[in-house]
Amino acid sequence: MFSIGIKDIIDILLVAMLLYYLWRLMKESSSANLFVGILVFIVSWIIVSRVFEMRLLGSIMNNVISIGAVALVVLFQDDIRHFFSTIGSKRSASVLRKLFRIKRDDTLHRTDLMPVVMACMSMSKQRTGALIVLERSIGLKDIVQTGDTINADLNQRLIENIFFKNSPLHDGAMIVSKGRIKAAGCILPVSHDADIPKSLGLRHRAALGISQKSDCIAIVVSEETGAISTAINGQLRLRLTAEELESLLTQEME
Repeated sequence: MFSIGIKDIIDILLVAMLLYYLWRLMKESSSANLFVGILVFIVSWIIVSRVFEMRLLGSIMNNVISIGAVALVVLFQDDIRHFFSTIGSKRSASVLRKLFRIKRDDTLHRTDLMPVVMACMSMSKQRTGALIVLERSIGLKDIVQTGDTINADLNQRLIENIFFKNSPLHDGAMIVSKGRIKAAGCILPVSHDADIPKSLGLRHRAALGISQKSDCIAIVVSEETGAISTAINGQLRLRLTAEELESLLTQEME
């Protein structure tokens, strides 16, 4: 006979919350089925080895579990990286920053965001396709290295010229960091989420993909419709007006 105390209840709740949070992260990266399969295997292992005490089958599953830690790192290396990056993201680490009085001077202000908003509005009217990524607390140095270095101040005309249809850099993504255009023509990871509407193109999938792997804000201007969309934390927001885009960026970049 055993008793359950308050500490045990808190322990169970924390484990349940952790599993739910992990499942949400896996769902964003289309690894939910694999995650559920692993949970089913672990539950089966507990039932076989602890409840029914089947020695032969239990020993086989024990060996699989012992090797499984290494296999999990290989299978979920991107998801594990995203998990710890999310923990150390801007919102999650705000308490630590306040505790150690860490001030961030690299955030974009409203005046810095206006060239991006105005450029997106102009490109929307002209139906010029664009993909702009605004870096936040998680660095995008590896993404910057896939494109051509620009390292220029934010400027509406420069943004529009980069995404002009005859420009050699218009097909890739532009990375904006600390109020400057770091690079253009960058290659982003593409999301393979099955829930993405088929009407959305590769730019939207790339924007969603980078937002699943970092805390950045990805802005997309559709070449077909001129619609402005954003991808934040693995969530797409479609058909935004210029006012909605400005309000969203101002709120998220604080």
